[in-house]
Amino acid sequence: MTTTTPTTPTAASPRALSRARKRQSLARFWTSYRSHKSGLWGLGLLVLIALIAVLAPVLVGSDAQSVTDAKGSPLEGPSGDFPLGTDQFGRSVLALLVYGARISLTVGLLAAFLCVAIGTVVGIVAGHFHGWYSTVLMRITDWFLVMPTLVLAIALATVMDRSMWTVIIAIGVTTWPTTARLVRAQTLAVESRPYIERARALGGGHGHIMVRHVLPNVMPLVLAQTTMIISSAILTEATLAFLGLSDPTVTSWGGMLQDAREAGAVSAGDWWYLAPPGIAIAVVALSFTLCGRAVESVLNPKLGVRS
Repeated sequence: MTTTTPTTPTAASPRALSRARKRQSLARFWTSYRSHKSGLWGLGLLVLIALIAVLAPVLVGSDAQSVTDAKGSPLEGPSGDFPLGTDQFGRSVLALLVYGARISLTVGLLAAFLCVAIGTVVGIVAGHFHGWYSTVLMRITDWFLVMPTLVLAIALATVMDRSMWTVIIAIGVTTWPTTARLVRAQTLAVESRPYIERARALGGGHGHIMVRHVLPNVMPLVLAQTTMIISSAILTEATLAFLGLSDPTVTSWGGMLQDAREAGAVSAGDWWYLAPPGIAIAVVALSFTLCGRAVESVLNPKLGVRS
C-alpha cells in the first residue's frame, strides 16, 4: 500500500506577481477611463481614423495620389463620383484626405514621442542631480521655453532637407521644455520620499534610482503629457506644411491646404478643397485633447473631471 504525501501549492514567482499586478492596474485604469464619456468619444474617433489611414489603399485605391491617373476634372465640385470634389489635378479630395491621415498621424505620434523622450531625460537628470548639472540643463530649458516654438521649428525646417523626418525633428527638438519642467518637478517630489533614501543607503547608484524608482513614478505624468502634445504636434506639422516647409512629394492635411491656397481655392470659393483637411485637423486635435484630459483625470483623481 502506497501513501501519497500532500503537496503544498508553490508560491508564484515574482515575475508572475508583477504581471498580475500590471493586469490589475490596467483593468482599474480602463474601468476609470470608461467613466469619461468625452474620453471614449475621442478614443473612438482616433481608432476610426487610424483604421481608415491603415486601410487607405483598400478604401480609395493605391493610385489615388497619382497625378497622371487622375480621373476627374480640375477643381470639380462634389458629385456622386467625387463626394468631396477634386483638386487642381483632378484627383479625388476624399482619397487625398484618407492618405493624408497617414502622414499627419505619423508625424504627430513620432514628433510627440521625440519631444517626450527628450523632456523626460532632461527632467529626470535635472531633478536627480544637483549643482551645476541641474543649473545648466534648466538654463538651456528656459532658453528653449522663452523662444517661439514655431519660429524655431521653421528655422530648423528651412536649413534641413525637406522630408517627413525633418518636420518630426523640428517639432520634437523645439517642444520638449514644458515636459522637462513638469518631469523635473515630479522628480524632486519623488526623490524626497523615504524609500529613495533607503535605496541610496543600500547602495543604489544614480542609474538604479533614476530608472527603477523615479521613472516609474513619473510615467503617469509623461503619459498624460504625451496625449496632449500629439495634438499640438499635428497642428504644428500642418502649419509647416502650409508654409511649404514639408516634403512636397507626400500628401498631408497641411500640404493639402497649401496646395489649395496655391491653386486659388480661397479666391475662387472652392470650399470643398479647403474645408475637409481643416476639419480633419481640428477633429484629430480635439480627439487627442479629449483623450489627454481623460487620462490626466484618471491618473490624478483630485481633478474630479467626469465628462
